[in-house]
Amino acid sequence: MGSKYPVLPPDKILRALEEFGFEKVSQKGSHIKLKNPDGKVVIVPFHYEIAKGTLKSILEQAGISLEEFKKHL
Repeated sequence: MGSKYPVLPPDKILRALEEFGFEKVSQKGSHIKLKNPDGKVVIVPFHYEIAKGTLKSILEQAGISLEEFKKHL
């Protein structure tokens, strides 16, 4: 049984998070820090692909369900 979380390139994840109101605050190396108006902070690694577990963690920190996130891809 596979995971329901997809493996995605970071630019797709960043674009979707921007639609949820997140804005780039800073970048340190290959990690981008995003913040939304509510004060939630998410770190997205800018690597070739984002692993399923990492995407799950990003969405949990952002307070976004997988179903809502998939609508913005």
